[in-house]
Amino acid sequence: MDLNIYFDHGITSQIGLFWQQVRAPLLVPFLKIMVILCLAMSLMLFVEKVYMGIVIVFIKILRQKPEKKYKWEPIKDDLELANSSYPMVLIQIPMYNEREVYQLSIGAACNLSWPADRILIQVLDDSTDPITKGMVEQECKRWASKGVNIKYEIRDNRKGYKAGALKEGMKHNYVKMCDFVAIFDADFQPEFHFLLRTVPFLVHNPEIGLVQARWKFVNSDECLLTRMQEMSLDYHFKVEQEVGSSNHAFFGFNGTAGVWRISALNEAGGWKDRTTVEDMDLAIRAGLKGWKFVYVGDLKVKNELPSTFNAYRYQQHRWSCGPANLFKKMVGEIASNKKVSIWKKFYLIYSFFFVRKIIAHIVTFIFYCVIMPTTVLIPEVQVPIWGAVYIPSTITLLNAVGTPRSFYLLIFWILFENVMSLHRTRATFIGLFEVGRVNEWVVTEKLGDGIKVKMSMKASKKSRFRIGEWYNKVHFAEVFVGLYLMLCGWYDYSFGKNRFYIYLFLQGMAFLVAGFGYIGVFVPNS
Repeated sequence: MDLNIYFDHGITSQIGLFWQQVRAPLLVPFLKIMVILCLAMSLMLFVEKVYMGIVIVFIKILRQKPEKKYKWEPIKDDLELANSSYPMVLIQIPMYNEREVYQLSIGAACNLSWPADRILIQVLDDSTDPITKGMVEQECKRWASKGVNIKYEIRDNRKGYKAGALKEGMKHNYVKMCDFVAIFDADFQPEFHFLLRTVPFLVHNPEIGLVQARWKFVNSDECLLTRMQEMSLDYHFKVEQEVGSSNHAFFGFNGTAGVWRISALNEAGGWKDRTTVEDMDLAIRAGLKGWKFVYVGDLKVKNELPSTFNAYRYQQHRWSCGPANLFKKMVGEIASNKKVSIWKKFYLIYSFFFVRKIIAHIVTFIFYCVIMPTTVLIPEVQVPIWGAVYIPSTITLLNAVGTPRSFYLLIFWILFENVMSLHRTRATFIGLFEVGRVNEWVVTEKLGDGIKVKMSMKASKKSRFRIGEWYNKVHFAEVFVGLYLMLCGWYDYSFGKNRFYIYLFLQGMAFLVAGFGYIGVFVPNS
């Protein structure tokens, strides 16, 4: 018994001695350097947010609507020319096994207010499910029987995914008669006046290559997950896109709910599938050719937010990995471009890419979920209060202005964004170093009204526990970080003086809740 006590005491002493030997010469200097780097990145993000906040205030005060900045007047009917005064518009609707929502987008496109002989609707169906494919084709035939000029196009393969489908769609001979192309994802439902609001910008301003509308979310109140997404995306559309359009006549194309001038699209090199953000890729190339972009913030197009956590994680991987990978591929091309000003090149490289697409993700996770908790265990390293409290609080408040109705959910939003920063940071590094899932493309699941059907099916069936389903539901990275934060919180509460433990316990719980899949709606297997 005494020997066991001596052995246990010896092991404990050895671990303690090793910790002391490593902490002073290695961990403390390393942690101090990381704190300095993270504070520098926080300041960069802070300045960017304040700058955009100031600009958006002036935009609102001066009421700088795009209709005032650019020439805009409605396209008028001409008795002599008949409908020839209206340009020929192509509508592209790419879809992939969109059984729940295909009727919404096709129906909305077919009901757009535009002369029937001056519009051409192209449904680009990459579906692999034969039943879904048959349903989509039948829907196209139904609208064609009503006199709508609609084409149902399929491919032999899914090469290039969405970008490949759009590129293939542009190769058809009938596209040559079109001047502009509007793109809508399968869950997007434009209002009848969409073309009447957007196309005049392109008709009367030959320097404009793209007109982008805002997204409106039909299921934002479905669950807490969709409310959190609404807060993040509202800031993007109400601030980032507005500032880019107003100050630089440039912003990242959102891939849908926009109208391109076909000549601008072709001059930029058309669609490319080299990254998972083919829309941003096209926008950067067109911007470097000198084309201007217009964002119409008061024109909203209804669409659906992913309401399952897995669907949202896949989407965020694509949205974080793709821009980082594109930045790596295009930074040299942007820097050496001679058609745009130095100011615009600086905006693209530093503000648009480096701060918003890379720094924003990395500093959120590394600083607030790793470095700050670790300083609790190593009290020799201190984070100044302005870096730990004042800067993140200001950034959070500036983000919240986009969705004032959800201001009371601010704490939940902070915790949720920090959880997602783990996934986004990992995706960012994958994009920068081009490893692993760099080109992974998983179509974001849309539920439409299907969730109601599936939930009613669940109510009529007896719930059964399956080990495999439980295992697939657990996200181990989030669970590990959650446990680490809880450990740091316990240590700070018991021995520390930082009083970070309230934040650490809350953030740890948020990671664990997400890690075990208790967020978003649950869709039972049918």
